[in-house]
Amino acid sequence: MATLSLASILAENARRRPAKTALVEGDLRLSFAEVWQRALARAGALAGLGVRPGDRVALMAPNVADFPTAYYAIAAAGGVVVPVHLLLSAPEVEHVLTDSGATLLLCHPAQAETGAAAARAAGVRVVLLGAEFDKLAADAEPLPSYVTRDADDPAVVFYTSGTTGVPKGAVLSHLNLVMNATVNAFDANDIRPDDIALGALPLFHAFGQTVSLNSTWRAGATLVLLPRFDAARAIELMVREEVDTFHGVPTMYVALVAAAAEAAALPELRVCVSGGASLPVAVLERFEETFGAPVYEGYGLSETSPTATVNQPAFGTRAGTIGHPLWGVDVEIARADVEDRVELLPADELGEVVIRGHNVFSGYLGRPEATAEAVVDGWFRTGDLGTKDTDGFLRIVDRKKDVIIRGGYNVYPREVEEVLMRHPGIAQVAVIGLPDELHGEEICAVIVPAPGAAPDPEGITDWARERLGRHKYPRRVEFTDALPLGPSMKVLKRELRGRYAGR
Repeated sequence: MATLSLASILAENARRRPAKTALVEGDLRLSFAEVWQRALARAGALAGLGVRPGDRVALMAPNVADFPTAYYAIAAAGGVVVPVHLLLSAPEVEHVLTDSGATLLLCHPAQAETGAAAARAAGVRVVLLGAEFDKLAADAEPLPSYVTRDADDPAVVFYTSGTTGVPKGAVLSHLNLVMNATVNAFDANDIRPDDIALGALPLFHAFGQTVSLNSTWRAGATLVLLPRFDAARAIELMVREEVDTFHGVPTMYVALVAAAAEAAALPELRVCVSGGASLPVAVLERFEETFGAPVYEGYGLSETSPTATVNQPAFGTRAGTIGHPLWGVDVEIARADVEDRVELLPADELGEVVIRGHNVFSGYLGRPEATAEAVVDGWFRTGDLGTKDTDGFLRIVDRKKDVIIRGGYNVYPREVEEVLMRHPGIAQVAVIGLPDELHGEEICAVIVPAPGAAPDPEGITDWARERLGRHKYPRRVEFTDALPLGPSMKVLKRELRGRYAGR
């Protein structure tokens, strides 16, 4: 039986490059050997608290050094990490704790109020990161190495917000996560040991965890943590620490372009990766022009570890696409209206994106029916609509659930958003369908105006009418200061629909 542990990513670096800087957070600088020693001491503390291999341990912390240390400690002890989103309410955290069957919550002091309330309700013990966990680690016998796990054993359970119902726990194995980190580092992009990456994406989320933390360390590179993303601070930090690798979601790219105008200096970036949501081509172009670095847009889901596809130098890049599948992963387009089997479609036809490979999760924790619905004929059904062209480039058109049907015609919000993002008065936009007696659904654009701009609804409608088909341009325009974002920084369209329907 093949064995494998996520902890080996850190352990191998401690063996191969012990003195190299692994982690930077503020004034704190830790080498790979130091991070691994801290992780082993804390793994000893976890064993002392009764954590046994296979036990689930919840982790609630921002992007500070305590997060990766605790994360690898749990893995080293043979436990299963259950990352908790920091913006959840106490009842939502309680759901994650009870649904996952977590026996312990490691909680950062900044989250202590919510974490403790949730843990009390769930009957789960809380240990605060920092002084309390440090003392337990100091008094414990450090583990000599990481505990043996089977390659298919669970390593992390990600709670996916999904577009409907209560969050489900997606179970990712050691093989899933080690392979995703490995092919991200060495096959998708040319990540080098002397690279310095900015860890601005939340580490509790799959994108930040795999691409920023695990892939960076898989390559033996340095991770610079930014606990709270602020574009101006990010630029200053990247310049100061000579960061050359940036991973972000579209909202971060929008903010960086805006902040660059005021910045004293800009970092010399070599590799930039975008994911989490579709990056409007207009934003990609502005970023590349401003920072002089290529952006490699990718795509994935918590259920796929998360990376499934990305624009890769080996295949050439194409703006507006999500590139090609990762090494060892197949991504195809299937008929969206056939649910009980996967019927693949030829090139250029629109259908549901389906994925198979070493990155596909083990299933939803305790939900065999949901797993059987999601994995059909060995393919994971993503719920996203897309196309694959004859050159193998994949394109996401929209979520199946977000498609607007106006007067019998399908309208894909993404297409409308791409056009609107070229309007000089618009900083961000989300297009949604709202109930309409005459047309079934009406198209509504919810807009965050660009700084200093004061666009008017009629002007935007007229501008869009000239550039979009008659059934596609927004008849309704609403303005807001900020779009509601979910755990993975995706715009919560269901929240917008609730807010503007019936107005």
